[in-house]
Amino acid sequence: MSEKTILVWFRNDLRIHDNEILLEATRKADKVLPVYCFDPYYFTKNAAGEPKTGSFRARFLIESVANLRSNLRSMGSDLIVRIGNPAEIIPQLAEEYQVSEVYHHREVAYEETAISEQVETALWKVKLNLKHFIGHTLYHKEDLPFPIKDIPDSFSTFKKKVERDSNVRPCVDTPEHISSPAINDAGELPTLQQLGLDEPADDPRATDQFTGGETTALCRLQQYFANTDFLISPKAKTTVYTDNSSKLSAWLSVGCISMRQVYWEVIKHEQASNTHHGDILILELLWRDYFRFMFKKHGQKFYKAEALSHDTLNGPAEDEAFDTWKTGTTGIPFIDASMHKLNATGYINNYSRQMVALYLVRNLKVNWTKGAAYFEQTLIDYSPASNWGNWAFIAGMTHDPKDNRYFNFNKAAEELETNSDFVNTWLPVVNTSGDNLVTSDPI
Repeated sequence: MSEKTILVWFRNDLRIHDNEILLEATRKADKVLPVYCFDPYYFTKNAAGEPKTGSFRARFLIESVANLRSNLRSMGSDLIVRIGNPAEIIPQLAEEYQVSEVYHHREVAYEETAISEQVETALWKVKLNLKHFIGHTLYHKEDLPFPIKDIPDSFSTFKKKVERDSNVRPCVDTPEHISSPAINDAGELPTLQQLGLDEPADDPRATDQFTGGETTALCRLQQYFANTDFLISPKAKTTVYTDNSSKLSAWLSVGCISMRQVYWEVIKHEQASNTHHGDILILELLWRDYFRFMFKKHGQKFYKAEALSHDTLNGPAEDEAFDTWKTGTTGIPFIDASMHKLNATGYINNYSRQMVALYLVRNLKVNWTKGAAYFEQTLIDYSPASNWGNWAFIAGMTHDPKDNRYFNFNKAAEELETNSDFVNTWLPVVNTSGDNLVTSDPI
């Protein structure tokens, strides 16, 4: 009897822990063939000549894939890396290695699902099955207290019902060893230049460092609990935080760590310390679930719908307003500082994202989809459902007003104070001889 080989197609699940498709493949097959494709589609440029994926996120992705390869090699396997259309590469590899079946995690955003459909169609032509798994959410779809079509559009209602009537599944086991067929050509990781991007310059003002990979993600999770300061108020019996931002979003976005891993680590630390200092982190995970399920329910609505509550500008006036926003030249210190930081580092915290989005939509009257597309380009932690869902929420798309209590919309952007190093307009950091960095003075 010939050996059974299953091809594991990695996409936004770049980890070996709590990875159902990897574990299932090792249990069902004699050999496992791990594959990652750098799809050129994600590195195309728009009509304005701007890249769909910015250099900070692309570098983070390359680092994450490299770490996945290293971790697979430590388990006796390897990772085949290719640059090209997955609908062409996956069937080719399947034929070369006599693959019996292909596993992957199902996506929800329309671009990602379209790519899955193309691969599935190509595999059907060679009589192979693409098996879909659900592994990107905290709560499994099958455990929700309602079918997808009946998921509440209100986050507050969604949160209340899932917390009351659903449970988070335990993490799946990690394979001890992965047996793979002899790989003739594992392939080289691409450079940024091969993907059509320049090397990003690390701004010395940046306080947050993001290095891609599961190894770093697991360390960052432990550092969160070790470094988060909190005080218990005897009167209110609540936890007060001095820093409650986990900054795990970049690793979550490409699946270097799973939602369930984070959740169960929170529960473990809360039980050990008899506190609830992980409540805010769990709330962040619930928001990610909510937007992902909204995409599953509504499809392309978040991409195409217009804001319901606010008129927008048109033509050159809108273009000019949008340009002042994205370049940080609005004249509003907090907004400008936030945009300078985003452009220089690829990251701003969630509060800053809310405020710059509100300012673009409500003050500048710019169509919210322009802001969402710009965040897609610039954010190191871009995730389709969370990004477009958050922007749609800010723009007033079909949500319960009670949900606003989870956002701080009380202060106008003009009233916000900032001591940020990014408050002035700075020229970008530039690479000189390769590893030396030169920063210009503020102008």
